[in-house]
Amino acid sequence: MTPVDPPRARQRLANLSPTFTTAQARQAGLSSRDLATLVSEGAAAELSRGVYRRSDAPETAHLDLLAVHTRASHAVVCCESALALHDLIDDIPAAVHIAVPRGTRRPAISYPPIVVAQYATKTFDLNIEQYEAAPGEFVPVYDAARSVVDAMRHRNRIGQTLALAALGRYLRTSGPDGVGSLQRIARELHALAVIRSAVEAVLA
Repeated sequence: MTPVDPPRARQRLANLSPTFTTAQARQAGLSSRDLATLVSEGAAAELSRGVYRRSDAPETAHLDLLAVHTRASHAVVCCESALALHDLIDDIPAAVHIAVPRGTRRPAISYPPIVVAQYATKTFDLNIEQYEAAPGEFVPVYDAARSVVDAMRHRNRIGQTLALAALGRYLRTSGPDGVGSLQRIARELHALAVIRSAVEAVLA
Protein backbone atom coordinates (compact mmCIF):
# COMPACT_ATOMS: atom_id res chain seq x y z
CA MET A 1 0.00 0.00 0.00
CA THR A 2 1.41 3.35 -1.03
CA PRO A 3 1.71 5.92 1.81
CA VAL A 4 -0.57 8.97 1.54
CA ASP A 5 0.29 12.59 2.23
CA PRO A 6 0.09 13.71 5.91
CA PRO A 7 -3.14 15.75 5.68
CA ARG A 8 -4.94 12.88 3.98
CA ALA A 9 -3.54 10.39 6.49
CA ARG A 10 -4.86 12.49 9.39
CA GLN A 11 -8.25 12.74 7.72
CA ARG A 12 -8.41 8.98 7.33
CA LEU A 13 -7.35 8.59 10.95
CA ALA A 14 -10.19 10.89 12.03
CA ASN A 15 -12.67 8.57 10.33
CA LEU A 16 -11.57 5.59 12.41
CA SER A 17 -13.07 4.55 15.74
CA PRO A 18 -11.35 6.00 18.83
CA THR A 19 -9.78 2.57 19.43
CA PHE A 20 -8.86 0.71 16.25
CA THR A 21 -6.73 -2.10 14.88
CA THR A 22 -4.03 -2.27 12.23
CA ALA A 23 -6.47 -4.11 9.97
CA GLN A 24 -9.09 -1.37 10.38
CA ALA A 25 -6.47 1.29 9.60
CA ARG A 26 -5.50 -0.61 6.47
CA GLN A 27 -9.12 -0.81 5.39
CA ALA A 28 -9.33 2.97 5.83
CA GLY A 29 -6.42 3.38 3.43
CA LEU A 30 -3.58 3.84 5.91
CA SER A 31 -0.39 1.92 5.26
CA SER A 32 1.91 0.61 7.98
CA ARG A 33 4.22 3.53 7.24
CA ASP A 34 1.32 5.99 7.57
CA LEU A 35 0.39 4.50 10.92
CA ALA A 36 3.96 4.60 12.19
CA THR A 37 4.22 8.25 11.16
CA LEU A 38 0.95 9.14 12.88
CA VAL A 39 2.18 7.46 16.08
CA SER A 40 5.53 9.24 15.94
CA GLU A 41 3.73 12.55 15.48
CA GLY A 42 1.50 11.87 18.48
CA ALA A 43 -1.74 11.62 16.51
CA ALA A 44 -2.27 8.06 17.76
CA ALA A 45 -0.81 5.77 20.40
CA GLU A 46 -0.28 2.02 20.37
CA LEU A 47 -2.12 0.38 23.30
CA SER A 48 -1.20 -3.21 22.51
CA ARG A 49 0.20 -5.12 19.57
CA GLY A 50 -1.93 -4.08 16.61
CA VAL A 51 -4.29 -1.89 18.70
CA TYR A 52 -4.20 1.90 18.58
CA ARG A 53 -6.11 4.86 19.98
CA ARG A 54 -6.49 8.28 18.44
CA SER A 55 -4.96 11.05 20.54
CA ASP A 56 -8.11 13.15 20.16
CA ALA A 57 -10.29 10.38 21.63
CA PRO A 58 -11.96 11.03 24.99
CA GLU A 59 -9.75 10.38 28.00
CA THR A 60 -10.36 7.20 29.96
CA ALA A 61 -8.80 5.31 32.84
CA HIS A 62 -9.61 2.02 31.12
CA LEU A 63 -7.18 1.86 28.20
CA ASP A 64 -6.08 -1.64 29.21
CA LEU A 65 -9.68 -2.88 29.11
CA LEU A 66 -10.20 -1.40 25.67
CA ALA A 67 -6.97 -2.89 24.37
CA VAL A 68 -7.77 -6.38 25.66
CA HIS A 69 -11.36 -6.26 24.45
CA THR A 70 -10.23 -5.16 20.99
CA ARG A 71 -7.88 -8.13 20.75
CA ALA A 72 -10.17 -10.66 22.45
CA SER A 73 -13.74 -9.58 21.78
CA HIS A 74 -15.12 -12.99 22.82
CA ALA A 75 -13.76 -12.59 26.36
CA VAL A 76 -15.65 -11.15 29.35
CA VAL A 77 -14.06 -9.10 32.13
CA CYS A 78 -14.25 -11.13 35.34
CA CYS A 79 -12.82 -11.75 38.83
CA GLU A 80 -10.71 -8.97 40.35
CA SER A 81 -11.09 -6.69 37.33
CA ALA A 82 -14.88 -6.97 37.44
CA LEU A 83 -14.94 -6.45 41.21
CA ALA A 84 -12.84 -3.31 40.82
CA LEU A 85 -15.12 -1.92 38.08
CA HIS A 86 -18.12 -2.44 40.35
CA ASP A 87 -16.25 -0.73 43.21
CA LEU A 88 -16.47 -3.86 45.34
CA ILE A 89 -12.75 -3.89 46.15
CA ASP A 90 -10.19 -1.14 46.62
CA ASP A 91 -7.36 -3.09 44.99
CA ILE A 92 -6.22 -2.11 41.51
CA PRO A 93 -5.58 -5.38 39.64
CA ALA A 94 -2.11 -5.69 38.15
CA ALA A 95 -3.59 -7.49 35.13
CA VAL A 96 -6.86 -7.55 33.21
CA HIS A 97 -8.84 -10.60 34.31
CA ILE A 98 -10.95 -12.12 31.56
CA ALA A 99 -12.97 -15.28 31.05
CA VAL A 100 -13.50 -17.30 27.88
CA PRO A 101 -15.77 -20.31 27.32
CA ARG A 102 -14.16 -23.60 28.23
CA GLY A 103 -12.75 -25.29 25.17
CA THR A 104 -12.21 -22.08 23.19
CA ARG A 105 -8.94 -20.41 22.31
CA ARG A 106 -7.18 -18.70 25.20
CA PRO A 107 -6.04 -15.20 24.18
CA ALA A 108 -2.27 -14.76 24.01
CA ILE A 109 -1.63 -11.14 24.94
CA SER A 110 1.69 -10.07 26.45
CA TYR A 111 0.68 -6.46 27.03
CA PRO A 112 -1.42 -5.37 28.79
CA PRO A 113 -0.90 -8.32 31.13
CA ILE A 114 -3.92 -10.60 31.36
CA VAL A 115 -5.16 -13.46 33.53
CA VAL A 116 -7.42 -15.87 31.68
CA ALA A 117 -10.08 -18.07 33.29
CA GLN A 118 -12.17 -20.66 31.48
CA TYR A 119 -15.83 -20.86 32.46
CA ALA A 120 -18.37 -23.54 31.62
CA THR A 121 -19.99 -22.87 28.25
CA LYS A 122 -23.48 -23.51 29.63
CA THR A 123 -23.30 -20.63 32.12
CA PHE A 124 -20.73 -18.43 30.40
CA ASP A 125 -23.30 -15.82 29.29
CA LEU A 126 -24.98 -15.62 32.69
CA ASN A 127 -25.30 -12.01 33.95
CA ILE A 128 -23.11 -10.24 31.42
CA GLU A 129 -23.56 -6.49 31.11
CA GLN A 130 -21.87 -3.82 29.03
CA TYR A 131 -19.48 -1.44 30.81
CA GLU A 132 -18.77 1.92 29.20
CA ALA A 133 -14.98 1.99 29.36
CA ALA A 134 -14.90 5.23 27.36
CA PRO A 135 -17.69 7.39 25.92
CA GLY A 136 -19.49 5.19 23.39
CA GLU A 137 -17.06 2.27 23.84
CA PHE A 138 -18.29 -0.74 25.77
CA VAL A 139 -16.71 -3.94 27.05
CA PRO A 140 -18.57 -7.00 28.37
CA VAL A 141 -18.25 -7.58 32.11
CA TYR A 142 -20.00 -9.84 34.59
CA ASP A 143 -22.38 -7.84 36.76
CA ALA A 144 -21.75 -7.20 40.45
CA ALA A 145 -23.72 -10.17 41.76
CA ARG A 146 -22.12 -12.68 39.38
CA SER A 147 -18.68 -11.25 40.13
CA VAL A 148 -19.19 -11.78 43.87
CA VAL A 149 -20.40 -15.35 43.38
CA ASP A 150 -17.41 -16.07 41.13
CA ALA A 151 -15.09 -14.57 43.74
CA MET A 152 -16.47 -16.91 46.38
CA ARG A 153 -16.27 -19.89 44.02
CA HIS A 154 -12.61 -19.12 43.29
CA ARG A 155 -11.70 -17.80 46.74
CA ASN A 156 -8.79 -20.24 47.07
CA ARG A 157 -7.22 -18.65 44.01
CA ILE A 158 -8.01 -14.97 44.52
CA GLY A 159 -7.87 -15.06 48.28
CA GLN A 160 -10.53 -15.58 50.92
CA THR A 161 -10.01 -12.11 52.40
CA LEU A 162 -10.59 -10.37 49.08
CA ALA A 163 -13.64 -12.50 48.26
CA LEU A 164 -15.27 -11.87 51.63
CA ALA A 165 -14.51 -8.15 51.45
CA ALA A 166 -16.25 -7.97 48.06
CA LEU A 167 -19.21 -9.93 49.41
CA GLY A 168 -19.50 -7.65 52.44
CA ARG A 169 -19.44 -4.48 50.37
CA TYR A 170 -21.97 -5.94 47.93
CA LEU A 171 -24.37 -6.77 50.76
CA ARG A 172 -24.03 -3.24 52.18
CA THR A 173 -24.75 -1.54 48.86
CA SER A 174 -27.06 -3.84 46.93
CA GLY A 175 -30.28 -3.18 48.81
CA PRO A 176 -32.97 -5.64 49.91
CA ASP A 177 -32.74 -7.77 46.76
CA GLY A 178 -29.00 -8.34 47.04
CA VAL A 179 -29.07 -11.70 48.80
CA GLY A 180 -31.75 -13.01 46.48
CA SER A 181 -29.70 -12.09 43.42
CA LEU A 182 -26.67 -13.85 44.82
CA GLN A 183 -28.67 -16.97 45.55
CA ARG A 184 -30.25 -17.07 42.09
CA ILE A 185 -26.88 -16.86 40.37
CA ALA A 186 -25.23 -19.24 42.83
CA ARG A 187 -27.93 -21.82 42.13
CA GLU A 188 -27.14 -21.66 38.39
CA LEU A 189 -23.43 -22.02 39.12
CA HIS A 190 -23.88 -24.84 41.67
CA ALA A 191 -22.41 -22.68 44.41
CA LEU A 192 -25.48 -22.12 46.58
CA ALA A 193 -24.05 -23.79 49.69
CA VAL A 194 -20.90 -21.67 49.50
CA ILE A 195 -22.85 -18.44 49.13
CA ARG A 196 -25.33 -19.24 51.89
CA SER A 197 -22.63 -19.97 54.43
CA ALA A 198 -20.58 -16.92 53.40
CA VAL A 199 -23.58 -14.58 53.60
CA GLU A 200 -24.47 -15.95 57.04
CA ALA A 201 -20.90 -15.40 58.22
CA VAL A 202 -20.75 -11.82 56.89
CA LEU A 203 -24.15 -10.88 58.29
CA ALA A 204 -23.61 -12.55 61.66
